[in-house]
Amino acid sequence: MVTVSQAVEKVIKVKPFVVEALCEGILNNSSLARQIKPIVEKLTGKKVKMGAIVMALNRLIPQLDYSLSQNLEKLLSSLGDIIVRSNLTDYTFKNSNNIFYCHTHVMQEINNQQDVFYTLVRGVFESNLVVSSTFENLVEEQFKDEECIYKQGELSAITLKLPTSNVQVTGFYYHIMKAIAWEGINIKEVISTTNEFTVIVNDDDVDRAFSILKNLRRLSSGK
Repeated sequence: MVTVSQAVEKVIKVKPFVVEALCEGILNNSSLARQIKPIVEKLTGKKVKMGAIVMALNRLIPQLDYSLSQNLEKLLSSLGDIIVRSNLTDYTFKNSNNIFYCHTHVMQEINNQQDVFYTLVRGVFESNLVVSSTFENLVEEQFKDEECIYKQGELSAITLKLPTSNVQVTGFYYHIMKAIAWEGINIKEVISTTNEFTVIVNDDDVDRAFSILKNLRRLSSGK
């Protein structure tokens, strides 16, 4: 039989934003207990009093706080190099039967060029391309028959080298994004691989965004 404490823990641990709010003391435990009460009762198979759920939450918070802090601080403090690239242009094209060949031609042209920034993300209906602005003419020539949905220049990229364990911690990306968003910095694009995380921001915001991410790593390591 599932106890009330076990049920509450099961419900809360799959909600990383709720976990953070609980640990920071900015969430009303009674209101949360009222919200999760039907799920707790379903898991336990019996009627449960509000007081029992609140008590279970109070007992759970120290455990959650320690686990969340330890995992995140360990990961954030082990972030690798932070690489900044400026003078970028962002394109979004509508997908077509020929768009793959357009990308292929561009990549063939820039293959032997040094210090070129080029990322490609193909979605279901559109493809995104962020490239060094010096190659705008090349891109627009190769994509001249494609439908350009969006274009913006004067952008910069900040790339974080991530620890391999980042995929195992819930909410890892959220904490990075939150640190930037809290400073009112607009993220234009997000590009991610397994061990790299890149945000595209306006040139005017790149210095602040870099400082935020650098401080995030420094404060987590206690330096």
